[in-house]
Amino acid sequence: MKIIPFYKNEKQLIKKAINGNGDAQHRLYAKHAPKMLSVCRQYIKDIHFAEDVMVQGFVKMFHHLHTFKFQGSFEGWVRRIMVRECISYLRKKQFVVYDDEVFENNQSNGFEITTDVDTEHIQQLIDALPQGYKMVFVLYAVEGYKHNEIAEMLGISESTSKSQLFKARKMLQENLKKQNIIGYGTR
Repeated sequence: MKIIPFYKNEKQLIKKAINGNGDAQHRLYAKHAPKMLSVCRQYIKDIHFAEDVMVQGFVKMFHHLHTFKFQGSFEGWVRRIMVRECISYLRKKQFVVYDDEVFENNQSNGFEITTDVDTEHIQQLIDALPQGYKMVFVLYAVEGYKHNEIAEMLGISESTSKSQLFKARKMLQENLKKQNIIGYGTR
């Protein structure tokens, strides 16, 4: 028996979803939900709240699906919606506090990982960061946003973004060093 795909490509699936086809919407959700939950989990410690935010993000995504212009990655477009939904959730819950100290232009020593560290352990270390540090760290180091973009998204100055990243990295390095996971070396 030969299996014939329902839709040949994602573009066709998106067009059907825009027209209200429930099966196409379900397929888009099923395809992207695991990655998007992972994105939300990077910002929100509790998996249940992260899942709620992801669902809200998909509601917004389907509501605004007609605005997708088929330029660039659809997954990247959905990911940006999820990131903004996480930021909105954290702002509403008032979990984010930014430290406005002036960025110190110290260059920290390079470091290298000296033992195997699993992803869940790293996520726990990131979760232990103060929420302001964590949000800037994830936006910069994981999502790849630049400081000016982070500043605009979070309503902070560019120097505050740089300061938060510097402090997050320093705190992560200290925690990794305490656990004998990194050794200082040259880069």
